[in-house]
Amino acid sequence: MKAIITGYSSGIGKAICEQIENRYEIIKLKSRLENIDSLEKEVKQILKTADIDLLVNCAGVGVFEPHEQLNIKQIKSLIDINLTAPIILTNLVLRSLKKTKGHIINISSIEATKHSKFSALYTASKSGLRDFSLSLFEEVRKSEVKVCSINPDITKTSFFDDLKFEPSSKQDTYLLASDIAKAVQYVLDSNGTITDLTIRPTKFEIKRK
Repeated sequence: MKAIITGYSSGIGKAICEQIENRYEIIKLKSRLENIDSLEKEVKQILKTADIDLLVNCAGVGVFEPHEQLNIKQIKSLIDINLTAPIILTNLVLRSLKKTKGHIINISSIEATKHSKFSALYTASKSGLRDFSLSLFEEVRKSEVKVCSINPDITKTSFFDDLKFEPSSKQDTYLLASDIAKAVQYVLDSNGTITDLTIRPTKFEIKRK
């Protein structure tokens, strides 16, 4: 079986690849997600010789600043990576997934389920991805394609390298990338369709840099 997983080089995406690599052949896209034309050409070329059993839209970026301080390039790039690329990738591989009765798993965020200060742009992109997942499931369920949105809370990865905050050092206040990868495995192994899965640490605490 073949899987396309975005964000495969680090963090949650890398952990997902490691979790399922014994079951799936991982197809690693070379195109940048912002370059839609290149992405489309690459995926169409792949589909000429292979059907896809699993699509995991995991690549994502975060910006947490007052909205008026963001520039247009930042806004466009974040939406392209977090929302536009997953929607387009799904469009490109959906016919193939219908043939294989496969899975689509979108890694959204806890921010898709709540509202936080300085998170308007990020929340908009992740809420859009989550709602896209839930609506798409209703559209494709007769084709036996399973669609799930996984909404992780704060997870200890390189996502926070360029941000002004990061997970606390206390172990019960953050998740690990492997926790999300195990959730993906759980979704894949379930008989029914898990459409929405939120994972949170026991406590909440962040550390300012």
